[in-house]
Amino acid sequence: MFDFEGKTILVTGGSRGIGQAVAQVFAHHGARVAIHYHQQREAAKQVRASLPGSGHCLIQADLSNPVAVEQMISFTLTVCGQIDILVNNAGIYLEHPLDQTDYQGWTDIWQRTVNVNLLGAVNVSYCVAQHMISRRQGRIINITSRGAFRGEPTATAYAASKAGLNAFSQSLAQHLAPYNIAVTAVAPGWVETDMSRKALDSPAGDAIRQQSPLNRVARPEEVAQTVLFLASEPATFLTGTIVDVNGASYLRS
Repeated sequence: MFDFEGKTILVTGGSRGIGQAVAQVFAHHGARVAIHYHQQREAAKQVRASLPGSGHCLIQADLSNPVAVEQMISFTLTVCGQIDILVNNAGIYLEHPLDQTDYQGWTDIWQRTVNVNLLGAVNVSYCVAQHMISRRQGRIINITSRGAFRGEPTATAYAASKAGLNAFSQSLAQHLAPYNIAVTAVAPGWVETDMSRKALDSPAGDAIRQQSPLNRVARPEEVAQTVLFLASEPATFLTGTIVDVNGASYLRS
């Protein structure tokens, strides 16, 4: 069921955290991995070196730049020949409490967050979908967030961008289904990554872990395994689904 031999996966934000775990789990199941990064070239090179198999490549781009996105996909297709699976994982989280942020800072953070988290993923999806439509097959999996549902009081742009990505995923799932392209989203809660390490190691760490009845946060590998399943053939009929990976820290029905 998890044989991805001959498949190529593009992972945005693949130099660390969830993106790194996704790259590793797909490589272990035979896939060729295109690892996107923005600034963390050395980290991305280390991820590539850690992957089993051959043919893995690095792709640099600023996803907030639509021209750079188009060039990135063109380059990936030139190098790899095809993209079978797209995982939109790249994202930024910037705190900006409304009562503590000046207007200039507020508008700047909103623009930057939406440009990367939402429009970046939207534009990458557009460019990759054109290729997938011509082949009448593909998988697009968007990494969103529990924050899209429960809110992020001090990072409102982050929550809103992820909620937008959820809605985009479901709309795209309906539009691309006739082309045999499945689109899903994965919404993690707290995950043990470099991005969250400071908070998890702070005095607030225990309270964060206690949000889940499992008394811990997710491991990147757990999110990656969910992505792996959603990319598999048996998961086709799950298109349009948003999968919560939050250890029952936030429940919705």
